[in-house]
Amino acid sequence: MLVLVACVLALLSPLVAGRWPASLLLNRWKWPLLIWATLIFQTLVLVLPMPHGLAAVLHVASYAAAIWFLWLNRHFPGVWFVGAGAFSNGVVIALNGGTLPASADAVARAGIDHGTEFANSAVLENPTLLWLGDVFAWPAPLPLANTFSVGDVLIVVGAVVAAWSGSRRIGARDEAPAEGQTESG
Repeated sequence: MLVLVACVLALLSPLVAGRWPASLLLNRWKWPLLIWATLIFQTLVLVLPMPHGLAAVLHVASYAAAIWFLWLNRHFPGVWFVGAGAFSNGVVIALNGGTLPASADAVARAGIDHGTEFANSAVLENPTLLWLGDVFAWPAPLPLANTFSVGDVLIVVGAVVAAWSGSRRIGARDEAPAEGQTESG
């Protein structure tokens, strides 16, 4: 939830400065429903009760679908950052049986208790590439206390780049000269 909220704030941030994230909204994204379906699917995998093995496979599959969407849209600003973050998280999740490893210290600082249910991120015995897992904490008692990874940071950076690339001042007229006119008039 923390990364999702950070991405939404990043995408809305140009509005605070009186700018409209025009290029983000006007891009002709390839297969836009794929990313929305992937996000809904990933949420369902994380909240619906299911066997751990099935949840792990479906969790990795959701990252594969997201990375496919990002590859199709790689020419848009910020997508390479989001793709690098998603790829990092996806690979580490795949190498750790469907769960992003978290450091015990970060989990303690965030005040998280995953219990025995399948979790997107959890403290694992003998994790692979822990340094790419959830090793940072947005600590309790702050709102949305949680852990996050290097990949999550890259995803948020990509959202900022996407939102601000080509943003325009709200109310500004298109500054491109009309066809057949020069910039001086």
